Amino acid sequence: MTVTPLPAREGPVFDLERVLASIDTMAAQRPVAAQIVSVANSDDTSAKALSRILASDVALAGRVMKLANSAYFGMRGRVTSLQFAVTVVGFTTVRTMATVALTELDDESRLPENFWDMTTSLALASATLAPRFGERPQDALCVGLLAQLGAALLHHDDPEGYGELVAEHRDATARRSAELRRYGLNSVRLTAVALEQWGFPHTMTGRLDQIDDLTSLEGGLLRGAFEVAARLTVADHDPVPIVRLTCGRLREDDLVPVLDAVRADADELRRAMLGD
Repeated sequence: MTVTPLPAREGPVFDLERVLASIDTMAAQRPVAAQIVSVANSDDTSAKALSRILASDVALAGRVMKLANSAYFGMRGRVTSLQFAVTVVGFTTVRTMATVALTELDDESRLPENFWDMTTSLALASATLAPRFGERPQDALCVGLLAQLGAALLHHDDPEGYGELVAEHRDATARRSAELRRYGLNSVRLTAVALEQWGFPHTMTGRLDQIDDLTSLEGGLLRGAFEVAARLTVADHDPVPIVRLTCGRLREDDLVPVLDAVRADADELRRAMLGD
């Protein structure tokens, strides 16, 4: 009996320029957020000027206020002005929140399954682990919040196919390999490309580019954070030794307080980012 093999499934034609252009279209619908992304990294931007722009987007301003008053920043109930909120959370965090808004990461109906469960855990894990890598927690929080931007863009571009890919590959490392085969680049690399286009500093994009190089200490923080997030949010996750992922900076015993801290603050960070 002769068996005729099934034709190989062709992946979609992935047009990076078209996907990045679609972000510009989104930005036109959120002009305040787009302006914040543009000016927040300028050397001559002040908290007063940034808060004045931010005040024009009531929803985004409310999220910044909520985050500034969250347990993470230790200022609960004491931040009563938008300018002070901008100072508390920092310009990079405001810029990150504006990026979330203009790329529609605050619309869960257009995102991969459990996107924000993973993202909030990833961001808090990055911030909590940051001192072990000589990094500032607030900067690491922003990297974690934006790390899955590329996954959202792939989902926007190919919702059915990417949904199947996510369902088949629960492990983040295996998923990135599957993304590379299907689209020609993985979601974390796509995040880095998008952030580079918007002028985010190399200190953020470099960590993203090094995530799959197990010898890279620069990528170790994000690898460790992805592992923490997976242990908290992915059913039946098979733990990967943290010492291998972090170039020896962390041991398993070190993760106990990290897991507790992320678990405690994840819901509040989610509410602040989404305005719930």
